[in-house]
Parts: sequence; C-alpha cells; structure tokens
Amino acid sequence: MMDGVAYALEARGLSREFGGFFAVKDVNFRLARNSMHAVIGPNGAGKTTLFNLLTKFLPPTAGVILHEGDDVTRLGMPAMAKRSVVRSFQISAVFAGLTVRENIELALLREHGLAWNLLGRISRHRSVLDRADALLARFGLSEYAWTMAGSLSYGRKRVLELATTLALEPKVLLLDEPMAGLGHEDIGRVTQLIHEAGKDRTVLLVEHNMNVVAELADTITVMVRGEVLAEGSYAEVSSRADVMAAYTGQAHG
Repeated sequence: MMDGVAYALEARGLSREFGGFFAVKDVNFRLARNSMHAVIGPNGAGKTTLFNLLTKFLPPTAGVILHEGDDVTRLGMPAMAKRSVVRSFQISAVFAGLTVRENIELALLREHGLAWNLLGRISRHRSVLDRADALLARFGLSEYAWTMAGSLSYGRKRVLELATTLALEPKVLLLDEPMAGLGHEDIGRVTQLIHEAGKDRTVLLVEHNMNVVAELADTITVMVRGEVLAEGSYAEVSSRADVMAAYTGQAHG
C-alpha cells in the first residue's frame, strides 16, 4: 500500500467493447480509501460491466486500472484477491453441500493460507474456530451453524455469503447488487451489516435499491449508456434533472 495514494481503485479511460457495442466507454472512476461508493444507473447503463472490469472478472478493451497507485490492468482475480480486493457475486455463491459453519471455516482457512482437512478436523486451528463462532454470532447465523447451506432461505444465503466474504478480511470489498432478491426484513439486516463492514474498509457496491444507496453511500456514480453522467452525494445526484430523466420509463432504479 502506498501511503501517498488517496484512491483504493482508479480507472482511467476504461472501455469494454462487445462486437462493436461499447458497454463501458472512456470511463474515469475513483474509489477513495475508506469510503462507501455506489454505482447506479438504469438497466443497460454499464454499471455491472464497470464492476466486472474493476474486479478483473472481465479484461478491458482499453484503459488502465490502478490499485493503490499500482497498474493492475493485466492482473486476474486471484492476484487481486492477494492484494485484499474481494468481490461478492450477484447470485449467492455458497457451498450448498457444506454446513453454514463449514462455509465460514473454509473461508477462514483460505484467509490463513491453510488447507481444508478431508476429515473436517480443524481443531488444531483454535483461532479459526473462535473466529467462526464470532462471525456466526455477528451475522445472526449461530442457530443455523450445523444447517446445510443449501437448505437456507435465499436471504440467509446472502447473509452467509457476506459473512464468508468478510472472513477473508478484504481491505476493498466489492458488492454486486447485495439486495437482489431479498425480502424487506433481510434488506434491513444486510444494509446494517454492510454499514458495519464499511467502518474499517473501502466498499464499492452496485445496487438498484435507492433507499439502500441513500443510506449507505458517501459518493454515488451515475452511469447511462456506458458513460458517467454524474457523481456526488445522494442529495447532489438526486436533484439533477438529467439524472431523473435517465430513469424515466425504467423499471428499476
């Protein structure tokens, strides 16, 4: 980490072309350290493509991506994970055949660089067991510790995914539509968990739920047709006529 660098992630002139169509075109983007930053826009705005470029899920057609001032344009997802940049997916990514506790333990073992014992015996790693207990309690999953993850409700699967993501202790946490498919009661809980997670790390989220964005984000980037239309606080971007016009006729915000 470079102490003189103000941005955890930065994109300069970032573009992604698909068969002559630019899903993202010449985007400049800065994610400040220790901030909560949301990317929003109507359907087809390019926000998910931008997210996938920043998280190295897709390579860019043009442009440069920096992490802590270092050029990481050609690095892949594993290399970014080693730099403590971790993303969660829009679709819940838990191991259905393992218990809730085993999902968390597996993430903790990865974070410690330890291998999963085929017999599941990790008693030698007392710190892993203690941290698993703490994470289960923090995320309200203690009573489901020995439940198979595949049998959880969709909302609890998303909570488990967030728990396993945070078990990796990322410095930069990137969330792709964390509220997608959640019921009202789960949205409140997950919003609070993300708020707590953001107190000591940098968070970038793509999100449709504008109430959640208004509550969580320090800075909001609005994208339309692959380009940045506006950036600022929720009050600043929501008061702009061009932003409101961009959402006119859209089914989601």
